[in-house]
Amino acid sequence: MSNPLTTEAHGDGLVVRFTRPDVRNPLSADVLAALNDVIDNLSHETERLILTGTEGVFASGADLREIAKTDPALAKGFAELGQSLMKRISELPFVTVAAINGPCFGGALDLALACKRRIAMPSATFCHPGARLGIITGWGGTQRLPRLIGEARALEMFFTAEPFPAEWALRAGLIDRVAENPVRAALEEAF
Repeated sequence: MSNPLTTEAHGDGLVVRFTRPDVRNPLSADVLAALNDVIDNLSHETERLILTGTEGVFASGADLREIAKTDPALAKGFAELGQSLMKRISELPFVTVAAINGPCFGGALDLALACKRRIAMPSATFCHPGARLGIITGWGGTQRLPRLIGEARALEMFFTAEPFPAEWALRAGLIDRVAENPVRAALEEAF
């Protein structure tokens, strides 16, 4: 399999792109490991880390096909890998931005919530589909989402498992801004 993500340096910013839109950019164990490697190798000049997808897809969350094939011990390790990565991202000492260019579901929403800022295209949608799938997110979204948008709106997202549009996300405080090109906005905005 090819590299599940690419990186592009833009001055003091580093753009990380998920590169498997044909399968909705799942956050597989390989992707989580690659993101950890990116963080391990960040330049001292980096002042903003921008995470985005490709071809109209931000990310679909944990790779459910991968989870279905795992045993309980490996599942626990995968959950811990995701939790530690989200914690690392949330604790980076510079601006982290989720430049959401399409669907942002499940674990991908957890990833966006771990970032300090979220900028989305008008067509982006946000969902925690766990109630429909019989699972719950394990990467910190159940804690971060209510803190960001309030308990009532967070419960609505968790219990309905329905996608919410970018305009709703902006009004709710889930995202900071709507932009046609969220990567450009993240690179140009003064934080």
